[in-house]
Amino acid sequence: KWIAMAVAGTVVGMVAAIIFVNVASTLNSPRAERTQPADDRTASRTDARDSPRAERTQPADDRTASRTDAREKFRTDLSGRARVIDGDTIELGTARVRLHGVDAPESDQSCVAQGARWPCGRRATRALAGRLGGRTVVCEERDRDRYGRIVAVCRQGGRDVNAWLVAEGWALAYRRYSREYVDEESTARAARKGVWRGEFVAPWDWRRGERLQGTARPTRPAEQASSKRCNIKGNISHNSGKRIYHMPGDRDYARTRISPSRGERWFCTEGEARAAGWRRAGR
Repeated sequence: KWIAMAVAGTVVGMVAAIIFVNVASTLNSPRAERTQPADDRTASRTDARDSPRAERTQPADDRTASRTDAREKFRTDLSGRARVIDGDTIELGTARVRLHGVDAPESDQSCVAQGARWPCGRRATRALAGRLGGRTVVCEERDRDRYGRIVAVCRQGGRDVNAWLVAEGWALAYRRYSREYVDEESTARAARKGVWRGEFVAPWDWRRGERLQGTARPTRPAEQASSKRCNIKGNISHNSGKRIYHMPGDRDYARTRISPSRGERWFCTEGEARAAGWRRAGR
């Protein structure tokens, strides 16, 4: 009896062991299966993230390279024979270029010298055209203005054209945007070159509607000295710098000499002289 019970116990133990092993295998197998797909999904997501990043980076680099190439090409093309538009604007091919740091009289602007008006705007345009002379101009872009024009420093034969314009009195230093050419302006003013040989309205003020006072008539310099209507002498005192005009018959009229290079001039009427800032001698 005891032997039978021992055998039965052994059999039951073996069956229980087999059942435990099977249950453990069943429980462990799904976990491994669940883990593997998770790893696969993680790897897939990693691959997916890495792949688009590489794809996005490459087009961005391509666009940057394209923009750089375009800028380099534009700079290369910013040279050639210039067509002069006005005293401070030229065209190079299809590009319109506004000269940096300078402001020339407008094309229809007039100035006054020796009691007569003269077309300083057109003269500035002709001076620039003569300076460039159909030769190659190379421009360095500095900015773009509100009209979309390129703002640039241009050189012809290695010389700064912008500086030349100001030094010759055909443009002013455009201090609102740059003080680069202030020294050239001082040189032109001291030498009474270009517009500095008489009176003028600054181009930026002229564009706002300001005009020269007085009624100086357009006349040739040769006419002024002989004209009975323009025989008032506008003299500038060497000592005080005061502006004094002398009427025919005044005490110092005969010995007064007019030097246009110093800013002295002839007037046609007393009203014109006074409007220009002169006062009559002895008063």
